[in-house]
Amino acid sequence: MKSVLLFLTFVLSSFAVQAAETVTITISSAQQDAETMARTGVLRHCGRSGGILEGIGMSSVSADAALRRCCYWGRPYREIGLARSRSGIWYAVVRYR
Repeated sequence: MKSVLLFLTFVLSSFAVQAAETVTITISSAQQDAETMARTGVLRHCGRSGGILEGIGMSSVSADAALRRCCYWGRPYREIGLARSRSGIWYAVVRYR
């Protein structure tokens, strides 16, 4: 009986450790994040980029000006998102390699 209880304890504790290690990561696209910023008018890092470098920028002049204002601009990039708000402000999100 004691060995059965020890076995069940081991199995249950092993299951609890596996359940605690399950992590769900949601990675949105740069375009989705740029559209969200344009819709809300809030310039912010979304924090869902999977741990890679992310630059954000905005400009009322042009999409190109918004891109040039992004942090790390000039590095090789993986993904770019651009969106324009109703008020005419351009928002840019760049994810780098």
